[in-house]
Amino acid sequence: MTTKSKDEKGKADKNKGEKKVRKLHYERELTKLQRELVKLQEWVRQKGLKVVVLFEGRDAAGKGGAIKRITECLNPRICRVVALGTPSDKEKTQWYFQRYVAQLPAAGEIVLFDRSWYNRAGVERVMGFCTEDEYQEFLRSCPEFERMLVRAGIILIKYWFSVSDEEQERRFRARIKDPIKRWKLSPMDLESRARWVEYSQAKDAMFAVCDIPQARWNVVQADCKKRARLNCIHHLLKQIEYRDLTPPPIELPPRKRQKGYVRPPLSDQLFVPEVY
Repeated sequence: MTTKSKDEKGKADKNKGEKKVRKLHYERELTKLQRELVKLQEWVRQKGLKVVVLFEGRDAAGKGGAIKRITECLNPRICRVVALGTPSDKEKTQWYFQRYVAQLPAAGEIVLFDRSWYNRAGVERVMGFCTEDEYQEFLRSCPEFERMLVRAGIILIKYWFSVSDEEQERRFRARIKDPIKRWKLSPMDLESRARWVEYSQAKDAMFAVCDIPQARWNVVQADCKKRARLNCIHHLLKQIEYRDLTPPPIELPPRKRQKGYVRPPLSDQLFVPEVY
């Protein structure tokens, strides 16, 4: 009896998990949901709503892929993604929430946070990037901060993408093999892999304090990326009551003919070589 290698087992588990979501069905459902997202976007714009959506979870849990599918057909002037890097020396001296407050939406905007202020409860806590006092102050302040946002009229929606350790391992190995995706695997990601239990404990402690009635955590089962994307978008659409305010089709006016216009010689222009 032959024994499957770890990579073969991981690939088999992945295929088993994705059998229920065939590619054609996934693409058809995704298109339907994206059409609804366009309607939601127009509703948010015309009604002047302020929407904040947080995406949190372990490394390689599929947050970025879900965000891409949400924003794919939306107007970047209305729906924008915020993915802040390491705080600068100046930002480190500011009130912790200050740089996130600067990214909050105005009326008619949707802001998607690819990781958020919960960095303090996760990576900063586990990796020792904050002190114990700073961590405890975050747990005291975060629920009240989010209540303030809600009282200010912001629609706050929080998603936690949950992935098993086996699936995370498979995705890490896939990134290592693929040069196009290798940049996604940082030294911090490798360290998080070694501290799986510590991250689990930090997540549990954060949920216990920050899963408040005004802003509940919504857990997305993310071992299957396709299913996770569809479920997340479907749930997001249910969080805001909206109607279809899509403008009616536009009729293009006839193009005016310009008399006396002489086009410059094409030889004067620099063209991109047609390699393909």
